[in-house]
Parts: sequence; structure tokens; C-alpha cells
Amino acid sequence: MKKTVLLTSICLVLFSCGKKAVETPTLSGLMPSNFTYTTEPGKVNRLYVIKNNQGMEITVINIGARIVSIMAPDKAGGQQNVVLGFDSIQPYLDIKNYYGAIIGRYANRIADGTFILDRTTYRDLRTNEGKNQLHGGPRGFSTRYFTIEQPNEQSVVCSYFSKDGEEGFPGDMKLTVTYTLTDDNALSIDYHAITNRATPVNFTNHAYFNLSGKDANTLVDHQLYIDASNYTPVKEGLIPTGEIKKVAGILDFTTLRPLDLSYQYDLNYVLNNPGDIENLAAELYSSATGIGMEVYTTEPGIQLYDDKGNPAICLETQHFPDSPHNPHFPTTILRVDSVFSSQTIYKFVVK
Repeated sequence: MKKTVLLTSICLVLFSCGKKAVETPTLSGLMPSNFTYTTEPGKVNRLYVIKNNQGMEITVINIGARIVSIMAPDKAGGQQNVVLGFDSIQPYLDIKNYYGAIIGRYANRIADGTFILDRTTYRDLRTNEGKNQLHGGPRGFSTRYFTIEQPNEQSVVCSYFSKDGEEGFPGDMKLTVTYTLTDDNALSIDYHAITNRATPVNFTNHAYFNLSGKDANTLVDHQLYIDASNYTPVKEGLIPTGEIKKVAGILDFTTLRPLDLSYQYDLNYVLNNPGDIENLAAELYSSATGIGMEVYTTEPGIQLYDDKGNPAICLETQHFPDSPHNPHFPTTILRVDSVFSSQTIYKFVVK
């Protein structure tokens, strides 16, 4: 009898060991195993999931500390994935895109790949948009591996160490980005950076939003508000002229209204209340789903970009483009004895 029980137990153990574990997809339908990838130095990319008690879900990966999906509640009682992203790691490796990525060391553009700092001219910024550098260069932070820790269900802490000379920037710099999903359906993005040598910095998250759902393929049902009476006009190469100019016509979003979809938006708005995290800096709304997104930030500007090929809107909170060449713009210089600290909040509401 004892032998029979023992054999039965062994068979059960062998059977259970032979069974393949069933993988559970995220709320957005992503399979975590599709994001497992080992980089050449042996660092492993994976998909991290944060949730709140309202049922919202956000996913993040190590490469670029990218936001892959945001599931937000809609007016029908369901949820929509409101950011563009891919369902596996490979497209993030193969395609030069900024979907959901942290941008640095300098978001937006620096003209001619050069700048002057403390009477020293730096001429070796790696350029990737003609003679200019865009979003930190060809190997900017969007391509880099961030170490990610998850202290709880509702937040992840993403860290990256940028070495002196990386993409031409001076100084070792450490950046920490914390994503927190609060119980009032707000995504808080907190940035902290230190350096051992003065260097220009400008960080943002480059999420592409479509509040009608990432597969909606239209922005016709979207309306936008930006609390900005001025913007920074640009010349060739989308480099600022240095002017601060009043918004007017199709550039004026001081009241909630549709975008002019015949126009290519790609410009920096000068916020009326810079530094005030309590002030509504921008609002995006989809009448199709009833989803609204409120933007709050301590940054002085927002870059509005609409993607015509994959209909979506970017609202990149930031300092101004090409600030190193425009000393009258808010400074982007991080010094040895200071800490860069910034916060942006994207809050999702149903209307």
C-alpha cells in the first residue's frame, strides 16, 4: 500500500513539473514574455506592471524607461489603451522611434551640435537631424537601459548613469525617474538628476496619446487646451528664433478646441504659470470615449507634436528647445552643487 501511494505521489509531481506554466496577459493584452530581452552586457529587459485600486494599469520596460501602455477608464464603463506602443520588444530595438521613452540628456533640439558653457565651447554633440542634435543624439536616453526597481504595486523607479562624454555632453550624470500611478487615476512622473560637472539637461517623456484608443487612427474627435499665451517660433530645422511670440489662429489653444488637422504641430508653448504643479497646464479630450487627460507640470514649456502617420498627440513637458543658445530662456544648466528636480502629472478623467 505504501509503495502504491509513493508511486502515485511521484507521478503527480512529474506530471505537474511537465506542465507548462500558463502566462497571464496584462490588462492591455500584452504578454510579459514577449518583452524579455538580454542586452550585450547581460542586462535583462522586462515588462513591469503598475496598478491602482481603481483598475487602471500602466506598463513600463527597461529600454528607454518606456511607457508601453496606459489603460484608462472610458464613458462606457470599459477601458482604453490611450498610448501608442508595441506588443513585443523587437520593434523598440529595430525602429528609431520615441514611443513612451524618457528623453535626454537634452530633449528637443540643440542647434549645430554645439554650445558654450562657462567660456568653454563644446563642439562634439552627436548630431542626428541634419547639423542639429535632436532628443540627446542617435544614442540618447530613449535607447539606453534603465535599471528598474518596483517598491510596490503602484510605482517603479528607473535609474540611468550617463557617463562623461556620452553623445558629446560633459560630466557624469545620474538620472532617476519615478512613475507612480495614484488612486485618483493620475500618473506622476518625477525626475531627479545630479552631475559632477556642469552640463545642459532637459528631460521629458515622449508618450504618444490617442484618447480614443491606440488603434483609433484619427484625431478628429480630440480637443486640446494649453495654458499658454505665447510660444517660441522657429526657423529652418525647427530651431527657435529666440523670440517669444503671442499665439494666434490655429496655434491658439487658450480655450478647449479641436486641432487643425491640416497643420503639422511641432512647437514649444510657453506656459503662463511655470513651476506651478497645481495649475492646469494642458487638457486633452476625446468625445468618442469621454476620456480626458489633464496635464500638470513644474516645467516652463510644453512641446505639442501631432503624428500624422500614426494619429496621436505628444504633450512633452520640458524646458525650451536650444536654450544653451538663448540665455534669456529658462536655464537648462545643471551644476555640481545642485539637484535637478521636476514633476509632471497626467491625470485621466471621464467626462
